[in-house]
Formats: sequence, C-alpha cells, structure tokens
Amino acid sequence: MSLTKKIDFAVIFKVENANPNGDPLAGNRPRINYDSLGEVSDVCLKRKIRNRLLERGIDIFVQSDDNKIDGCKNLNERFDNLLKTDKEARSSKIETTEIVAKACAKWFDVRAFGQLFAYKSEGSNSKSKGKNKEASIEGQEESTKADSVSIGIRGPVSIQSAFSCQPVDITSIQITKSASSTGDGNKKSSDTMGMKHRVDRGVYVTFGSMNPQLAAKTGFSDQDAQIIKEILPKLFESDASSARPEGSMEVEKVIWWQHNCPSGQTSSAKIHRSLDVDDSDFNNIKIRFKEHTGPKPEIIPGY
Repeated sequence: MSLTKKIDFAVIFKVENANPNGDPLAGNRPRINYDSLGEVSDVCLKRKIRNRLLERGIDIFVQSDDNKIDGCKNLNERFDNLLKTDKEARSSKIETTEIVAKACAKWFDVRAFGQLFAYKSEGSNSKSKGKNKEASIEGQEESTKADSVSIGIRGPVSIQSAFSCQPVDITSIQITKSASSTGDGNKKSSDTMGMKHRVDRGVYVTFGSMNPQLAAKTGFSDQDAQIIKEILPKLFESDASSARPEGSMEVEKVIWWQHNCPSGQTSSAKIHRSLDVDDSDFNNIKIRFKEHTGPKPEIIPGY
C-alpha cells in the first residue's frame, strides 16, 4: 500500500562554530547566497538521511565511499548485483518496469528520492571496421540506441536546500601541519599552510514534501514516511567531523503537516509560508504559524 495522504514537513536546525556544508568551488567555505544567508544543499541533507537509514540497517543504493556496507565498489556494480546481469543480459532487452520494481523494492532511497540508472553494454562503444565512414556512423547510432539504457525514476519525497533565517558570519582561521608525512623523521619538514572555515551561529530551515501520486509508482508507503519522520529529529547524530564537532549542529524542531487526502488540502507553498521562525534569541527559538486552510502542524522536538 503506497502513501495515502500528502505530507509536508520542515526541519529547523542550529549551527554553532561549524561548517554545515562546504563549497568546493570556494575553498570549502560554508555555502552562502548573495544575501549572505547560509545554505545547506538538498544533496547534503539527503546524504545525512541516507546515513541515518544505513544505521538502521535499511538498504540504500547511493552509499558514500566511507560508509559502504555491501562491499560493492561503485553504483554500477551495486545495480548489476541486483539484476544479476552479465554481458549477454546487458546486451538484451530488459523490461523497464521490472527494473523499476526491483530497484524500488530493494532500496529505500530509490523509492523515496528517485534515481537515474544509466549504463551501456560492452559493445556500445565499438566501431565498425572495413566499412565507409557513413556506414560506421550509422552503425554506431543503431548500436547506441539498442545497447544504451537510461531509466529515470521520479521519487515522491522532495527536499529543498536549507537557508539561514538571518545572514551568517563566517570565521576563517589559518592552520599549519608540522608533522612529517615522509622521511625518517630526523629532519623537520616545512610547515604546510591551510585554511579552516566555520559559521559562528545560524538558524537554518529546510522544507520538504511527500507526494502520494508519485509514491504509487515507486511503492513508497505510509511506513516509509514514518521512518523519515523518526529520522529527521536525529539528522545530525553520529555525523561529527573536524568541520562539524559533536554538538555543533542540532535539530531544534521538526514540523509535520499531514493532509487528509492524497491531493492535499492546500498547496505546499502556502503550508511552507505559514511557518515563521524567530531566531532573535539563539538559545530560545520561537515559531509561529500564519492562518491557512491546510492541516494543523505537529511539532516534534529535536533529539
């Protein structure tokens, strides 16, 4: 039984002396937009949800390199293991609906967030020999059409990037590495210089929704929605690192709106705009709700 009612949710979390999501194009500085509001990408938030799911022993398709549990070297190998494909099978026609059904039944993140499966058979890059150029190009096009497979799955769970309520201050400090990485240790190596960045304080808010129409296609159920509901208050537990020390990131509250029908009582945009977060006191965040015709919010405290 797939998801029976539309669901909207919001997560309010605090950041103190931590780098919640570094930007690799800016020297790993915390992400900010043009208004100096702090930003945490939706991809980063989904990664943390996936990690919490893995901790519960739930099968996930997109596993990070430092958090693999099935021994597969990459996504392609994990995909092949599910379908038990070989060279002959990859060259044959595979029923798309069968692949979607198997992937959604096996992996929680596929039936929740969706996924794009793309691969080629062994012979898709081969070039025709002993023929003229036009025949070779035509043969390549036919081979690509026959052997390339690209299957897109739209997931019912969508999450927006998180933004801070107020502009954030970023502190950058210079660090040095004095220990010798190579050599016999008798000669001191030259210090290596580096930079470390952090957000001093910030209150971030992200929004998400769960769509029953798309859930019917992937098999995402009410029980799956309940699992995400239980995970969100613990989003940053077991997520410590040098950039995010233990306790530097904390979920303050999760707001959960469950509609009374699959199509929803009102639009997600109106539901999300109804939430007003007052972060004037960092240690005492207050939330208010504007009137709307949608469902009443359920307030879940952070873990």
